[in-house]
Amino acid sequence: MDTATSNSVAERYNALVAHGEIESDAAQLKLAEALDRVLLEISEKRLTRKSSSLGWLFASRQKAKPVVRGLYIHGSVGRGKTMLMDLFFDAVSASHKRRVHFHDFMADVHERINAHRKALKRGETKQEDPIPPVAAQLIAEAWVLCFDEFSVTDIADAMILSRLFGQLFDRGCVLVATSNVEPDNLYHEGLNRQLFLPFIALLKSRVDVFNLDARTDYRLEKTSQLPVYLTPLNDATRIAFAKAWQGVASGHTVRRQEIEAKGRVIEVPMAAGDAARFSFEELCGRPLGTGDYHRIAERYDTIFIENIPVMDESARNEAKRFINLIDMLYDNGIRVFVSAAAAPEDLYRSRRGNEGFEFARTASRLFEMQSADYLAGSRVAQKSAAG
Repeated sequence: MDTATSNSVAERYNALVAHGEIESDAAQLKLAEALDRVLLEISEKRLTRKSSSLGWLFASRQKAKPVVRGLYIHGSVGRGKTMLMDLFFDAVSASHKRRVHFHDFMADVHERINAHRKALKRGETKQEDPIPPVAAQLIAEAWVLCFDEFSVTDIADAMILSRLFGQLFDRGCVLVATSNVEPDNLYHEGLNRQLFLPFIALLKSRVDVFNLDARTDYRLEKTSQLPVYLTPLNDATRIAFAKAWQGVASGHTVRRQEIEAKGRVIEVPMAAGDAARFSFEELCGRPLGTGDYHRIAERYDTIFIENIPVMDESARNEAKRFINLIDMLYDNGIRVFVSAAAAPEDLYRSRRGNEGFEFARTASRLFEMQSADYLAGSRVAQKSAAG
């Protein structure tokens, strides 16, 4: 755990302000200072360890190891949470650190658990419980974990988080995470939520909770409303959507394709080169998961999604899938063309349950994915520049 800090988060933040890249905001600066507290404690832990290698070796017999309290940052979408966490991540000089979207982290955890169970069946291990060895693998790879968009919607995730992070924290994990919801609202109204509550208590015992109440949604300031999001659903938008597809597909044969995903097949109704076209029903009305959306994002640089309806509580499953889909496409820099029944902020009409919290992030991302900045940084633009 050889860790050192370079200049502080606050210094990096102030440098961005000085160069005119962002505007100064008191709430963001306060968060930068809170992140510097975590950096300082990480540095002190490193110095304690190096001051006497023999003393550190037997520290567990003499006294408790230094515990670094992490930080759980929550607030509305577009407030600068991710930007500041990324400044923190860059400021930590460590070979064993990891910055990852929470959904991707949990997908990795489940893959490791499945691999351990297969090894148990083959007689390669006698350890029946997969959580301790999986935690040992994770901590060996990274003991400073930074999670973007911490949210819990899957019961399979909810049921293992307490045990998994109990093991990780015991092994010295330092967690910094961003979320749209405060810890007490994680897995809100989820199935068997009472079994998830110990994780919330554990989390709050190992992190400080910071509510970022910045003045504005910075992502919306960059939005130029380019014509990749078409609404409402009428003849004019259908014609415009078809023309956009024809423009992207021009020069390629349009055909049906299939993508293999862990022994299953994902049907792609229309594909042309590095672009694919789906209806909302084909992507979110079927039982697809984050792994399926990841395979789609790996295969195509441009995704067309048509006929996105307005959703309410009766379409909770479809809303959950749509949230996961947009997260995956956004994280992979996919260019997205959409035809929808309403503007992003009006696509989900219920604010009950976890989906209401989660959809606020989805709406913000749908706005940002229309911006010139996002499209300029998309995988399509990067390939064009390189080629």
